[in-house]
Amino acid sequence: MKTLKILGIPLLLSLFIVFASATDVSKETERVNKATDVLKTFRGMKESIPHDLIAKYNGIVIIPGLINASFGIGGKRGKGIAIVRLPNGKWSDPVFITLTGGSVGFQAGVQSIDLVLVFRHSGALTKVKNGDFTIGGDVSAAAGPVGRSTSANTDYKLEAEVYSYSRSRGLFAGISINGSNLSIDKSADANFYGPAFTSQDLFAYGKSKNESIVALKTTLAGM
Repeated sequence: MKTLKILGIPLLLSLFIVFASATDVSKETERVNKATDVLKTFRGMKESIPHDLIAKYNGIVIIPGLINASFGIGGKRGKGIAIVRLPNGKWSDPVFITLTGGSVGFQAGVQSIDLVLVFRHSGALTKVKNGDFTIGGDVSAAAGPVGRSTSANTDYKLEAEVYSYSRSRGLFAGISINGSNLSIDKSADANFYGPAFTSQDLFAYGKSKNESIVALKTTLAGM
């Protein structure tokens, strides 16, 4: 039975995604498209995410429009996608995720931020399940180096487990994500791929022909 499941995953995923592409644009498709737009924006900035960082690291989380609110007690919440590098060097199909977090501060306001997290190890993301993965607890995050290459940044040796990049209104914006939780958005995965697949299945598969997913991977390859 296990062998049948493994053999059936690519075919079933293809059928579900082909059906989804024939219907109206779903919220999940829109989320993938927005993630692609975030990557394009970062790629177009002078102080972009370094190419060699993307080439050496093995997991990426993209959260468009993360809400960062602070009124004495602050909070963060956003929905995005996670993608990991497969053993063959290509990228998996995206898994839908949510990020939530809280903080205590004195600055009041609400900010919408595009967030990109670059993970050294893909295993850190494939183990994410139901909010049991804490940034700053399970892995530490650091502000990422910027520029076309990290070679110009002598202080960076690409040793952090996670590098974070955030931008607001076209500019890099500092934001602390330590203490935030990542969890799988199972309902979004089921809506987009069908209910039969776990995040583990999706992280192990990377052959979708869905236009939004192809555009995401093409943009990532050009980073």
